[in-house]
Amino acid sequence: MAYSDVLFEVKNQIAWLTINRPDRGNAFRRQTVLEMYQALNEARVDAHVRVVVITGAGDRFFCIGGEKEKNDGQLHYHNVPPVVDLYQLIDMLPVPVIAMVNGFAVGGGNVLANMCDLTVASEQATFRQVGPMMGSYDAGFGTWYLEDAVGRKRAREIWYLNRKYTAQQAQALGLVNEVTPHAELRARTEAMCEELKQRGPQALAALKAAFHARHNGVTGLSRVTIDHLVANYYHTDEAKEMGRSFNAKDKPDPEKFYR
Repeated sequence: MAYSDVLFEVKNQIAWLTINRPDRGNAFRRQTVLEMYQALNEARVDAHVRVVVITGAGDRFFCIGGEKEKNDGQLHYHNVPPVVDLYQLIDMLPVPVIAMVNGFAVGGGNVLANMCDLTVASEQATFRQVGPMMGSYDAGFGTWYLEDAVGRKRAREIWYLNRKYTAQQAQALGLVNEVTPHAELRARTEAMCEELKQRGPQALAALKAAFHARHNGVTGLSRVTIDHLVANYYHTDEAKEMGRSFNAKDKPDPEKFYR
């Protein structure tokens, strides 16, 4: 897929995904979301990728949310940006995803940053929800995950009152892990990536699956059972013996059980 709205590169086992619409505040349209989804899928199937970083182009905007695009007026899937698919994919990625917030994270941009596993913010970053002020909202991932991050009362404050929060205030609330001088944002994010690369990738993937399972029912459970438990079970002596006996049409050797 040729990208027009995003930049994507993999370097030193880090996948960098940049929303490249600075003249539009790095707002996402349907095409942007489709490209982000494709890029994240590329990272997902690349065994060498250990961390993903999502950011916005330029020095002012991380992302100011979604654009209201013209459509045929019909209420169908093709008339909305597939952001739910994008959020689910971020959850399903077996590697940590870092939001590198370089400026305004507003509306859907604030939700996007909160959907990432970790957030590093520039001192000049600003966080805000504006949906009820402009005829929009993002219920679901935008509310449940926010409540997990900041608590029930603060989440409702953020959504109902639409106030602006500085990077330092966002960190105090629980929206941000680290705040750094703007000139050091990239270096600090890379340093965090290097920390994560020193951790066991299977362990991190299992932890992500467990966090994912909390909110996502059967799909979340399947990420644990199929992606981890069953995937490892296939390599056990027991699984191999059961496969052998089934194909040979004879009884399995009980000595191979639990091994």
